[in-house]
Amino acid sequence: MIAHLSAFAFFIVPPIGIVLGPLLVWLVKRDRTAFVASQAKEALNFNISVVIGALCCWILVFVLIGFLLFVALGISWLALTIIAAIKASEGVAYRYPVSLRLVR
Repeated sequence: MIAHLSAFAFFIVPPIGIVLGPLLVWLVKRDRTAFVASQAKEALNFNISVVIGALCCWILVFVLIGFLLFVALGISWLALTIIAAIKASEGVAYRYPVSLRLVR
């Protein structure tokens, strides 16, 4: 659960907190607990995907559709992160539906 909720570090360290939180959990726990390591890796991959999506939205702001996409991305990020944390707290491995698998 901490792996998914650590993405909320974004509110403390805005530019990098969204990736830094899950990355730290993954680096610390990857050798100790397989479940936590896999969920931290999932959270890290998802949040890297969100950052890439946010950069694309920022570019699209200049054609005015970026504002709407930013809102949709933010709501999706929040909802999926909370769902993932709930599933992880129940002991269920959660895979984000839309995520680039960059960290293996």
